[in-house]
Amino acid sequence: MDPSKDLAAYGYGSVAWKERMENWKQKQEKLQMMKNENGGKDWDNDGDGPELPLMDEARQPLSRKLPIPSSQINPYRMIIIIRLVVVGFFFHYRVMHPVNDAYALWLVSVICEIWFALSWILDQFPKWLPIDRETYLDRLSLRYEKEGQPSQLSPVDIFVSTVDPLKEPPLVTANTVLSILAVDYPVDKVSCYVSDDGAAMLTFEALSETSEFARKWVPFCKKFNIEPRAPEFYFAQKIDYLKDKVLPSFVKERRAMKREYEEFKVRINALVAKAQKVPEEGWTMQDGTPWPGNNVRDHPGMIQVFLGQSGGHDTDGNELPRLVYVSREKRPGFNHHKKAGAMNALVRVSAVLTNAPYLLNLDCDHYINNSKALRESMCFMMDPLLGKRVCYVQFPQRFDGIDKNDRYANRNTVFFDINMKGLDGIQGPIYVGTGCVFRRQALYGYDAPKTKKPPTRTCNCWPKWCCCGCCCGGRKKKKKTNNPKSELKKRNSRKADAGGHVPVCALEGIEEGIEGIESENVALMSEQKLEKKFGQSPVFVASTLLENGGTLKSASPASLLKEAIHVISCGYEDKTEWGKEVGWIYGSVTEDILTGFKMHCHGWRSIYCIPSRPAFKGSAPINLSDRLHQVLRWALGSIEIFLSRHCPLWYGYGGGLKWLERLSYINATVYPWTSIPLLAYCTLPAVCLLTGKFITPELSNVASLWFLSLFICIFATSILEMRWSGVGIDEWWRNEQFWVIGGVSAHLFAVFQGLLKVLAGVDTNFTVTSKAGDDEDFSELYAFKWTTLLIPPTTLLIINLIGVVAGISNAINNGYESWGPLFGKLFFAFWVIVHLYPFLKGLLGRQNRTPTIIIVWSILLASIFSLLWVRIDPFLAKSDGPVLEECGLDCN
Repeated sequence: MDPSKDLAAYGYGSVAWKERMENWKQKQEKLQMMKNENGGKDWDNDGDGPELPLMDEARQPLSRKLPIPSSQINPYRMIIIIRLVVVGFFFHYRVMHPVNDAYALWLVSVICEIWFALSWILDQFPKWLPIDRETYLDRLSLRYEKEGQPSQLSPVDIFVSTVDPLKEPPLVTANTVLSILAVDYPVDKVSCYVSDDGAAMLTFEALSETSEFARKWVPFCKKFNIEPRAPEFYFAQKIDYLKDKVLPSFVKERRAMKREYEEFKVRINALVAKAQKVPEEGWTMQDGTPWPGNNVRDHPGMIQVFLGQSGGHDTDGNELPRLVYVSREKRPGFNHHKKAGAMNALVRVSAVLTNAPYLLNLDCDHYINNSKALRESMCFMMDPLLGKRVCYVQFPQRFDGIDKNDRYANRNTVFFDINMKGLDGIQGPIYVGTGCVFRRQALYGYDAPKTKKPPTRTCNCWPKWCCCGCCCGGRKKKKKTNNPKSELKKRNSRKADAGGHVPVCALEGIEEGIEGIESENVALMSEQKLEKKFGQSPVFVASTLLENGGTLKSASPASLLKEAIHVISCGYEDKTEWGKEVGWIYGSVTEDILTGFKMHCHGWRSIYCIPSRPAFKGSAPINLSDRLHQVLRWALGSIEIFLSRHCPLWYGYGGGLKWLERLSYINATVYPWTSIPLLAYCTLPAVCLLTGKFITPELSNVASLWFLSLFICIFATSILEMRWSGVGIDEWWRNEQFWVIGGVSAHLFAVFQGLLKVLAGVDTNFTVTSKAGDDEDFSELYAFKWTTLLIPPTTLLIINLIGVVAGISNAINNGYESWGPLFGKLFFAFWVIVHLYPFLKGLLGRQNRTPTIIIVWSILLASIFSLLWVRIDPFLAKSDGPVLEECGLDCN
């Protein structure tokens, strides 16, 4: 708008009018200059001509939110509110109309239904604000990879964790490592750290073979730009591998590379076969010295740099990313905290050796499926508008080797494509343990940087030196406070930016400390305070102060390796905040949920990134027994968090955790408790059919309306949810089925194991699920392994089937009038049977090879249950004398 047309509001000569006029003139001059650069044509933003640049290149966002279309999300929100109202009226009817002749059944059913309603609220409302996101990889390259200059992309340290090479095959780990080394990212910015928590010589030797094969594999991947860059999965693709390939040498080199990979597989398989029988004197390395990890529970820390410092070049002479083998020290009498402890050891080792500002953690069976995955995450981490407050970027888990029907909901699509998108619209997704890029500073327990509030609007009718009453509230000067920790980080960050490392003149002895930083700590933060938090390592403590990363260039590789060995000693974490406020948090076997929860409580936000090509892919346990044990471990971890001081119900108030995000964390820790009411509710149909009672009285027209409305709302919510998320109805239904299967088996056992562990101190070990199947496709789907988790659902199936038979037999005997009341009970029983149907298929296997012990125990429990109801029926009215009825015969 031309300010000269608004003289009445401003008046000639006023300061506000002069400033506004000056700004308008500058804007017109800029637009004219841009018009001249465009050949005299006007810039427009309607899509017909060149777009008007809204901001300079340095301020352009590297990503953007894509809100769900209002035509999809608004009906979804409306039906949630309607369902909430209907649930209120439904419970009003249920509570006000008890079933007097089956009061116990009615009471149990109402309690269960109230719990299910609360669980639905905890699950539903965090999905109120779902969003999608889009990244701009071209802008990232333009800004940080200018032609003729070194890449300015931030370095990334990548962690791969493994424990037992016999359960997590070395070939699987090797493919993951190869996909990392071949990633589309500057090689000097990538370092791969492999944690071997089992100290297995097999893993060490397999990694040595992998580093040699990488010299051939990496240049092949980058020359022909292939996807994925894990050789096992690349060569197994059933697609036209010649598509988009134009180099004539591709076919010849691909054939040669496939032969090289098959030879590599043979060498790895030979190592595995050799490892099956352990020598009596233990393993011996090639130089004749005993392998330090012969005693898995008592061995020193081990670090081996395979690629990086010297000799880290491929066959074309190009540099390769750094590859480091790490096995932390273990001694009897120390609590090593399983995977969380191993990850914290990697954090410290990487900080000493490379100290990248960002970390990516992967399970050994999760390979990089999209070579641009790191760039996708950097679009958020290095975004000038968003990045500083982002603690991690979580990618969805996608899987190979799952049958098309996904019988046991291994893909977990409802969680990854619905729940996580909903959380991304609040404060970000929860951390799921793998496929996550972290900001190192967030792992160190620092608070998120405070958001700068925009300047308060002032009236334009007065000069700047004069403010009106409505504006003076924002003019008050706040008392300036100094944060020693943040000020210290800023100073060292500026130094790191200028020189790429901490400006320490000399490092004569690592044990003597960092003198250049110590002088500043005297006024701001004592060295003792830092060491109490991070441990007795001056090099590591110095690295924590560098927000943008960087290492001690003046230190020799030998001295850094010595310090790296020190920081993975088993006593290093004693009397520090590791596992409490720093790094991966201890106290639960699901350390991922707890670690992400602590970061969100510090005010950080996370990002959910779903590239068009899945960033990572892994393997999932597809047979029933392994799947239930996996779910048992997750549920046990949630119970441990629920019974700890970190329970979201009472932890973290007054911090930066948003209330809808808190609801999601409460739901993530409370859900195993649903197994108790779910088990009771799935038992009710059989009880009703065997006793002839029911959980509701005879329904009136109004009551029928509320029941019908509730069912309609449930289905409408699910349909609209599938509509905005893109989840298929088959995936949704599999999720519903496995919610019941897991609830009455794994979740139930997790509740009792968690109570035993926390209250009685009885620890339970989780089983590492297998990462590979047989050669035949989906052969593991039909594999059956005995586990006590199978008894409760099998018993439920049998008693409900018995109840259906008993109910139909009773209706046949009693005539037409008894069929009406029977339909409600049969519907109830069939609801349970249909939800347990995948379990029944898994129980029977391919050739009905169900273990006899399962059948015997289940039939025994079902028979005892049925006989008890026949012998002792608690719903029959009790009388003091014999029941006398007229027989109907005339005896006279």
